[in-house]
Amino acid sequence: MTTIIQITQFVFIISVLVILHELGHFLPAKYFKTRVEKFYLFFDYKFSLFKKKIGETEYGIGWIPFGGYVKIAGMIDESMDKEQMKLPPQPWEFRSKPAWQRLIIMIGGVTVNFFLAWFIYSAMLMYYGEQYMDNSKLPNGVYVDEIGEKLGVQKGDKIISVDGKILEKFEDAPINILLGDKMTVNRNGKNITFPLKDEVKKLVLESQGKSFISEAIPAVMGRVGKGDYAANEAGMLVGDEVVEVNGKSINYWQDFVAEIRSNKDKDLLVKVKRKESIVNLSIHVPDSLIIGVSPNFEILKAAAVQKKYGFVASIPKGLEQTIDVLVKQVRQFKLVFNKKVQGYKHMKGPIGIVSVMSPTWDWQFVWKFMAMFSVWLAFLNILPIPALDGGHIVFLLYEMITGKPATDKVMEYAQIAGFIIVMSLMVLVFGSDIYHLIFD
Repeated sequence: MTTIIQITQFVFIISVLVILHELGHFLPAKYFKTRVEKFYLFFDYKFSLFKKKIGETEYGIGWIPFGGYVKIAGMIDESMDKEQMKLPPQPWEFRSKPAWQRLIIMIGGVTVNFFLAWFIYSAMLMYYGEQYMDNSKLPNGVYVDEIGEKLGVQKGDKIISVDGKILEKFEDAPINILLGDKMTVNRNGKNITFPLKDEVKKLVLESQGKSFISEAIPAVMGRVGKGDYAANEAGMLVGDEVVEVNGKSINYWQDFVAEIRSNKDKDLLVKVKRKESIVNLSIHVPDSLIIGVSPNFEILKAAAVQKKYGFVASIPKGLEQTIDVLVKQVRQFKLVFNKKVQGYKHMKGPIGIVSVMSPTWDWQFVWKFMAMFSVWLAFLNILPIPALDGGHIVFLLYEMITGKPATDKVMEYAQIAGFIIVMSLMVLVFGSDIYHLIFD
């Protein structure tokens, strides 16, 4: 059932984004009296799941779930309809329209994607507000695992900045570190700056989403389950602070959890500080690894920020978030093409994306992911690759500057080259998906 919900969320998000993107081409084309022969969600190679002709346009749903398209008459596109292009130009064809009109038609899709993201981010700020952890107010700094320590961060460090930019939201720390070159932390009252090595960033990506950095939480019991939970049976009480497990010193909750996980079906000899006394406990870790305790999160409340936004304030803030997401997505390409980081090995296609969907239907997650993915589609489509919107835009700008269009033969060869590039990327992404599905 979980997988079905994840797939449904993904299909819903993609369907909305594709339909609105194609509407961005469709509406200006109709406004400039250009004939649109097809409007499809997904691709309909050989056959379609559904189709209906209304007026001059056939609307349908294809069976290949990779985006969608509008087929505009008189335009060399992915349909590679050469026969139509051999006939004399007609006034209702794309090629007969002025270059500035064709440019508006081509930029319509990415424009819709960008403004859709802006609208969603602004609406979410109005409805949900903004929630984040204020990095400067984390009382115990950060906690890192072995990979985080290899980056140069130590448990208890307080992050000051990445590449000289102050880190305001702790949630931004992982992506900023991956994209950064140097980092400054406060360690025992002293600011220390160190480089962020590509070799370790590769390890972060290979950890497949495991948290290499998190808020440091004291090993203090905030809740102890009643009944036959192992911690309760051993005599653990709310307020107990774990200081040692099996002879190993414990400073943070995460250290305590690590000991539990590494001692399945074994006994833990635990020393806890209870008021002013040290109490020894013996806790048997069951196969489920659940001993019935949770930390005291109250200590993090001082860092929790909840901001409310009205209509006017949400608009510029929504634009700020949209641009921030776009900038980060562009910067991620340095990870993809970095030989040491080898980010290309961790690119996700449809299979990988489905796996990160919420296991339950979560509208806040859906809208946030839709906004992020809308920015991503805008960026990908504006790339100057033939077969994508950006490729068509480059040729139109060339025509507007030189006063003469590229020949049909050049456009045809460019379209074929672009198709090969896009298909190669799809093979790479799907190959990565299938590899991780089998071996991870």
